[in-house]
Amino acid sequence: MAILRIALTGGIATGKSHVLRRFHFYDVPTIDADAIARDVVRVGRPANANIRRQFGGDVFQEDGQIDRPKLAARVFDSPAERKVLEEIIHPYVRQNIDKWFKKIELGKNSSFAIAAIPLLFETKRQADFGRVILTICQPGNQFDRLLKRDEIDAIGAQKRIDAQLPSRQKEDQSDFIVCTDGSYSETEHQIKEIFNALNRQATDSQS
Repeated sequence: MAILRIALTGGIATGKSHVLRRFHFYDVPTIDADAIARDVVRVGRPANANIRRQFGGDVFQEDGQIDRPKLAARVFDSPAERKVLEEIIHPYVRQNIDKWFKKIELGKNSSFAIAAIPLLFETKRQADFGRVILTICQPGNQFDRLLKRDEIDAIGAQKRIDAQLPSRQKEDQSDFIVCTDGSYSETEHQIKEIFNALNRQATDSQS
């Protein structure tokens, strides 16, 4: 049974993780590209060795794990190096997500499933999905959240925000938008409405 494949995307610190958790609470199968990306670079994984070849040992800890702050400092200072890193990691992430969707389809227990993919539009993958959900918030809120969450300075926070497309360039290409500036209950109301709409659309597409 083919399922409706949904992509959840949005700028950094716009609330994607919270929204994904809430859909999971409603028993929607979910997967997170960021979690996969963290896994595929661990010691012993091919991406780990590829990163060492491209970036050298300076961005690694003594135990062989990647020193994330050091690597982040390099790639957010250099668009060229960031592109190299993405070209190493993204194929593994894509393969894992594709396998996951196929596994969900074989289980025949769900009419739709959601993959959180932060760089969906940047990597031009939106056509691979039946629907796109976009999280947005005011730039000031995004900036403040990022400062608190990642314990970086203002310059580092702005570099991370600038590395992604602005939300306004993604809105016209998205089917649903969740604005996370309000209270948790206001965000929850939007999520529940989208959940109900996707249930209807997924059911209609299979009838």
